[in-house]
Amino acid sequence: MKRNIFYIFVGLILSAVSLSSCGERKAKDGRTDTPTSGTIKFAADESFSQFIEEELQVYQYRYPQTHLLPVYTDDNTGMKMLLDLKVNLLFTSHVLQKGEDAILRGKGPIPSVFPIGYDGVAFIINKSNLDSCITVTDVKRLLKGEVTDWNQLYPHSDKGKIEVVFDNKASATLHFVVDSILEGKNIKSQNIIAAKNSKAVIEYVKKTPNAIGVIGSNWLNDRSDSTNTTFRNDIRVMAISKTSKAEDYNSWQPYQAYFLDGRYPFVRTIYAIVADPHKALPWAFANFIAGPIGQMIILKTGLLPYRGDITIRKVKVKN
Repeated sequence: MKRNIFYIFVGLILSAVSLSSCGERKAKDGRTDTPTSGTIKFAADESFSQFIEEELQVYQYRYPQTHLLPVYTDDNTGMKMLLDLKVNLLFTSHVLQKGEDAILRGKGPIPSVFPIGYDGVAFIINKSNLDSCITVTDVKRLLKGEVTDWNQLYPHSDKGKIEVVFDNKASATLHFVVDSILEGKNIKSQNIIAAKNSKAVIEYVKKTPNAIGVIGSNWLNDRSDSTNTTFRNDIRVMAISKTSKAEDYNSWQPYQAYFLDGRYPFVRTIYAIVADPHKALPWAFANFIAGPIGQMIILKTGLLPYRGDITIRKVKVKN
């Protein structure tokens, strides 16, 4: 009898220890994810959704017990979600400001910010518009409201008023234009249109001969071309020149090679911002994208990876 009581007592102790250890594995905030399992949400500016979807597909195939749920939104909303710790990972095109960093540190997690790649801010026009070369100076004049009609840029043009179309009023693309192209000054063009997202910008330009769309270059690639050397054929992508007069020979479209050698002027860095006190799934996914496989995916989607050996080859095209 005493022996049976002893075994029962030991069994209760072991059960209590087991339950206690399980409780310790569950974080106080309720998260149970690990680098290779679990479910999380993360945020990203909508303009980056194309390449992120490619990354997600590969990561979740490699780690089938993971479920990453992207929230594609505008840049401001994504940052607010991170600061409120509604997500622990954000993809954006700028680093944390001092105040934002302080807010996150005050709530516990020490944020990490690291670059994962580069894309271009591209200018697209209707297929019927043959005036596809423009100078950096004229882009600035257009955005400042100094130019309102196509014939002010191209005297022979009959396209009328210029409609400038952005993806969103608070997008990373718009922030780049204000901060980097206009050096902190607000856009003053009279005919500004805010579409719902990047896809809507493309659709608007496709049906509007006088429109010029401003969009992330990762939306431009022809997905049927595995070499990433052609753009989609339902719009026209403008070539940008740093000279005083844009010609075919001195104007450059947003290709990876021209990001790398500096010929394309409007290039932005894509950052992953991680505020993950557990160093679990948000941290692991961000580091996957920064690693060799993730960087190769970025290269294949038409963007320029932050890390990797890039070889530029000259190709002669026979007519």
